Amino acid sequence: MSLKDRITEDMKAAMRAKEADRLLTIRGLLAAVKQKEVDERIVVDDAGLVAIVDKLIKQRKDSIGQFAAAGRDDLVAKETAELAVLQVYLPERLSAEAVAEKVAAIVAELGATGPGDMGKVMAAAKAALGNSAEMSTMSAAVKAALAK
Repeated sequence: MSLKDRITEDMKAAMRAKEADRLLTIRGLLAAVKQKEVDERIVVDDAGLVAIVDKLIKQRKDSIGQFAAAGRDDLVAKETAELAVLQVYLPERLSAEAVAEKVAAIVAELGATGPGDMGKVMAAAKAALGNSAEMSTMSAAVKAALAK
């Protein structure tokens, strides 16, 4: 079963269980997928769907930070609940230590020496790690490896 099929089945289950908040979040995810498919005239595969989920999670985390700063605890709770629903659809992520080890190996393999090589190392790291690591974690590991 593809990730998109799993999300559709989860939407149906949320409808049957009358879980309005969960249903709203899943429908928002499917709407984002459909929008990408229509805009780019493609069929989103699992890797593309994970990228969409990553984007939506990043938006939720940003919103939580801003709502917390504004003292809007009601909206923080809503965004946190949506975040929990979306995180179910992400694959298992590597730890920061594992990402740092892999990035260090990539830096050594490419012979990168300083911050000027960050783009080259990030491209290689993204190709090697794919969706198994968050981009922010990967970026921090590359910066740390190149600063040595």
